[in-house]
Amino acid sequence: MKKVLMIILGLSGLGLSAQKKWSLRECVDYAVEHNLQVIQNQYSKQIQDVNLKIAQKNYLPSVSANFGNSVSFGQASLGTGSIRNDRFSNNANLSADILVYNNGRLEKTIRKTQFDVEASQYDIETIKNDISLQIAQQYLTTLLNKEIVKISQSATENAKKQFDRAKITTEVGTTAQTIVAEAEAAWAREKQNLKTAEINVGRSLFALAQLLQLQDYKDFDVENVQIGDKLSPQLISVDEVLNTAYENQPQIKAAESRIKSAIAQTEVTRTAFWPTVTASIGIGSFYNNLLNTSFLGFDQFGNSLKEPSIFKQYKDNFGQQGGISVNIPIFNKGITKLQVEQSKVNESIAKNSLDQQKQIVKQNVQKAQFDVDANYEVYLAAKEAEKSTKLAMDFADKSYAAGRGTIYDLNIARNNYANAQGSVEQAKYNYLFSLKLLNFYAGIPLSL
Repeated sequence: MKKVLMIILGLSGLGLSAQKKWSLRECVDYAVEHNLQVIQNQYSKQIQDVNLKIAQKNYLPSVSANFGNSVSFGQASLGTGSIRNDRFSNNANLSADILVYNNGRLEKTIRKTQFDVEASQYDIETIKNDISLQIAQQYLTTLLNKEIVKISQSATENAKKQFDRAKITTEVGTTAQTIVAEAEAAWAREKQNLKTAEINVGRSLFALAQLLQLQDYKDFDVENVQIGDKLSPQLISVDEVLNTAYENQPQIKAAESRIKSAIAQTEVTRTAFWPTVTASIGIGSFYNNLLNTSFLGFDQFGNSLKEPSIFKQYKDNFGQQGGISVNIPIFNKGITKLQVEQSKVNESIAKNSLDQQKQIVKQNVQKAQFDVDANYEVYLAAKEAEKSTKLAMDFADKSYAAGRGTIYDLNIARNNYANAQGSVEQAKYNYLFSLKLLNFYAGIPLSL
């Protein structure tokens, strides 16, 4: 029995875990960590990081070693005759070269690559911001649809009560059969509206789960955040938001970094006009062996000479070398000059891109400010309409109860009130999103 109880509790815990409700912060954090577009740009950033390491490594000398063997057989020419020349030879060399002077090309290349790394990082932040805004908008849409469900549930309950009351009055003969039929039809319409509202919640949750790229979306749900009805107008000015946005928005910073990169690339290209000085050093040795004989002749004392061993020859033949080479560009068909012109054009393109990004941010901020003001006015008007339709519905309900109004009048009043409630919620969430968007450009993190 104890084991059965533990299993039941374990299954209950799994059920509760599956019903976890996500906050906006959790949705945003999950999206920016798992989004494939973010991951793709992170790979691009890693490539730029490697490019920077490569540029920094160019300060180090290049060291190489080679080891070779060769063998030959047959006759070799010797004056008017020939001599047998079966020979094995071996050599080993180690060399190193380092760039001494190129008018700062290495340093300028490193600086240019550093700006590319910065731009890549800002690109990642830009994508994260775009995804965060999409998540926030869809999250608020889901909350709005949940509020519409609550309104529909209330309307359905009222319609059910009206049907029950009409059914009783019809049975006792106080009202005609058409009254109960209309009440039942009104109840059916509200149930249909409720089902549509519930489906819209599921649809918005599904869309949010797709933005999060969740594998299992069937049990996905969000927190039921309570949004107050008393909203205050936004007082921050567009100029203040723009100043902050120009300083903090990553797409602006990415464009600025690319301007610096383009300027640095022009400086790198200009170095081709200057000489390049390279220093080199090397050491090496070799070994020869006549395969057909080991006799080399006689020394001055008449002693016969034999070929030294490989170690003896490597020691005797060991040599060193060093040198400095200068490569002076004289004429390359004017290609370097044209490449500098290309780099200058790329600078202009980068500067124009910055102007475009600033223009986009400015338009987005202005639109957000306009939406904030407009949506707040719509919200106030919707609240007034809700108040009036609520009063009209109460009068219609009392008139119908007193026998002075028809059920059709009552249903129209209730539909008007439900629509007014929906308009209030719609205006409230529209205002809230536009406000969050404006605050986002002002440097305030997304939150509810």
